[in-house]
Amino acid sequence: MDIEQARARALAKPGAVEDAPFAEDVPVYKVGGKIFMIAHIAPPHSVNLKCDPERAIELRERHDWITPGYHMNKRHWNTVELAGAIDDREIEALIDHSYELVFKSLKKSAREEIAGRDR
Repeated sequence: MDIEQARARALAKPGAVEDAPFAEDVPVYKVGGKIFMIAHIAPPHSVNLKCDPERAIELRERHDWITPGYHMNKRHWNTVELAGAIDDREIEALIDHSYELVFKSLKKSAREEIAGRDR
């Protein structure tokens, strides 16, 4: 998966928006005002994704292209090097997982508003 495919996957999620609060070459993807993905456009291309802590450890042990989140809470975030990934479906699943964790953490009213917009 390349960086543009990862960005498109993130933006395809209900209520997802792109922002650049840090730098133009580091877009941030949010739902309900909360970050679920940070893309690093400059090579080497990578994304920071939120992850269940137990799953995060398992993924890091299984894949050398997944490391603790760069400049993030190492318990809850992973950095995924896109060039090292073998299977695009696994990257898609990690983006989906990150989005779902953040979406579920939103207030019920925010979740309902986002769900209502996508009908």
